[in-house]
Amino acid sequence: MTARLSGDELVAGAALRERHFGPQTRTDIVRYQGASGDFNPIHHDDEFARSAGMSGVFSVGMLQAGYLGTYCAELFGPESVRRLSVRFAGQVWPGDMLVCRGLVSTLTPTEDGHSADLDLTIWRVGGGVAVSASATLLIRSTEADDEMTIP
Repeated sequence: MTARLSGDELVAGAALRERHFGPQTRTDIVRYQGASGDFNPIHHDDEFARSAGMSGVFSVGMLQAGYLGTYCAELFGPESVRRLSVRFAGQVWPGDMLVCRGLVSTLTPTEDGHSADLDLTIWRVGGGVAVSASATLLIRSTEADDEMTIP
């Protein structure tokens, strides 16, 4: 459920509500590999992953990038996302619970709403940052009351 706030009420520094994903499973990883066409065995073959010095298989980083895209789309609508840039910071393992967090870094009025720049992260519960990102979104004003829907 989202709160209705006017554009004037959303300010730089505002924290967005969290979104949880997981626990991550091998099936999640393999399904993403199938969808993306990236079948690197380090993500689904334990023996191969161990031979590369890992403790076992780990998640495809782009899966977490997809979670951040989902996070933005759920909060503001898929049509609002203008840019998403990610930086992979740590591995995600089967069993990991993930938390998406966001912060409004800038908010700029536009002719049809506001442009919002967001700082985003995915945290591994009990671990560290797995992915950091930035995004730009266009948050359109509604025609009825010139308010925006935000988290």
